[in-house]
Amino acid sequence: MLLDNKPRYAFDDVLLEPNYSDILSRSEIDISQSLEGLDSLFTLPIISSPMDTVTSSKMASAMSIAGGLGIIHRYNSVAEQAKLVDEAFEFGALEVGAAVGVTNDYLERARSLHKAGCRIICVDIAHGHHKLMEMALGEIRSALGDDIRIMAGNIATGYAVHDLIAWGADSLRVGIGGGSICKTRIETGHGVPTLHSIFECYGTDIGATLIADGGIKNSGDIVKALAAGADFVMIGSLLAGTDESPGDVFITEDGRKRKLYRGMASKEAQKDWRGSYSSIEGITSSVEYKGSVENVLLELDQGIRSGLSYSGARTLIELRENASFIIQTSAGAVESSTHINNR
Repeated sequence: MLLDNKPRYAFDDVLLEPNYSDILSRSEIDISQSLEGLDSLFTLPIISSPMDTVTSSKMASAMSIAGGLGIIHRYNSVAEQAKLVDEAFEFGALEVGAAVGVTNDYLERARSLHKAGCRIICVDIAHGHHKLMEMALGEIRSALGDDIRIMAGNIATGYAVHDLIAWGADSLRVGIGGGSICKTRIETGHGVPTLHSIFECYGTDIGATLIADGGIKNSGDIVKALAAGADFVMIGSLLAGTDESPGDVFITEDGRKRKLYRGMASKEAQKDWRGSYSSIEGITSSVEYKGSVENVLLELDQGIRSGLSYSGARTLIELRENASFIIQTSAGAVESSTHINNR
């Protein structure tokens, strides 16, 4: 047994200290980013999560048009998922990603997705630093070669970065147990605050492409993740409830419009996609209806650009170079929020 009593910081524990800035307009700021091995340039470093209440064909298309990337979920048949990839391209997407697991039909699914035009395969499991991940990465890479880019995760440590890159991954999803509808840390006692995981994974001697995934509540958290070393962020709840997310709008008793949002390890999701459930590490909830995802992404884009301007940074590389994190107290966190209603 080992007890490490050094603090691990989450997004709300820190702030970025403002720097001198000579940026006169947000239009001077370039937040574009490339994904390892692809010639595509993403002008918005945001990826939508492969959840069945977040990313289907319409969301994947909207993300691509906005400059980001959508990862189409895997909770369907092989044929259905390939059809969604095809639809996303017909809806106007330039680049589409799609998820596979590490058991049963994952290799058939990866081949089908590649045939449908998908160049980004996301090997999607809750605990990515695992023997099954090693086996799946090896088989997918052997079957499809360098024609695809493999995104893998989730992971939380620098040790995992070394292993997954050695096993064949091109980019890594970083964060375990931080999602808004995830209860892995409650059920299993395991996890690391996502911001700390980004610091640790970025600090390895491997220049891996990192995707911060979990715990991101707003554009300020996105800026913190990018400053800490993430190349992209993956979000779910911020995109759920939009027109492009799967599912119907329903009206509550008090007249509010909402849409379903659920963790893929929730009892309900597991029963829907495999007919039974085991370890329940997610919950089912709902979020306020938000309208078009275009408006959500525009607000996030503006917030990210503003964040870079406060650091005097015109690019994501300059943001990391200029970033100076400070720890804030619980009273500081309250002061950092809109707190008029707390009086």
